[in-house]
Amino acid sequence: MERIPINPGIVDWSGENPGMYLKETPDGPFVTLISFFRVVRSPHGRGHAAFLLLDPHGSGQTPGKPNLCLTDNEPLARYLKDGYVRHFAAFRGVAGLESCRMERGSEFAPSGDALTAYTERFRGPMGEVSLTWERLTDAFMVELPKEKSATGQHDMFSLFVTASGVRVSIGGQGVAGRPVPRDMVGKTTSTAFLAFSETWVRR
Repeated sequence: MERIPINPGIVDWSGENPGMYLKETPDGPFVTLISFFRVVRSPHGRGHAAFLLLDPHGSGQTPGKPNLCLTDNEPLARYLKDGYVRHFAAFRGVAGLESCRMERGSEFAPSGDALTAYTERFRGPMGEVSLTWERLTDAFMVELPKEKSATGQHDMFSLFVTASGVRVSIGGQGVAGRPVPRDMVGKTTSTAFLAFSETWVRR
């Protein structure tokens, strides 16, 4: 079937959504879940939201292992949490997302060439946060129809770049786990990835 030049759906949001879903062993549970958003258009405008679940299966009350979201646009962060993050496979049914508290974030800034390494830096109540994706692979384009997307209501388009390594510093402290291989609609990738030009189209 010929592709139509103008998608007839409704663009709910567009931006970036790199992630780090980390495990101690490939067949073990996720021990750290990080999903970063830089949104350029949405019903709540522009903004950033960094979901940092360091105790994804718990309450986030353990010292040094909070579950929080750092954001400069709380309505946007709640919109993303309720409409999208809770539907992502790694976050689905995770207790830590329900206990995740919203905190003010600022000074969100990217760096790196996105060919070998890429970093997002920002600040929160605990100080500077630095998320680095490294040992990057070639980019590939993903187009998921709503039947295969996380929400089941959107077509999802995104440029993905796989990372085999990560470095995380949250107020000078690291996090548990490392990236492991994962299958993405038949392609072997990693649980650490960059997702650029990500757009969710409702239809």
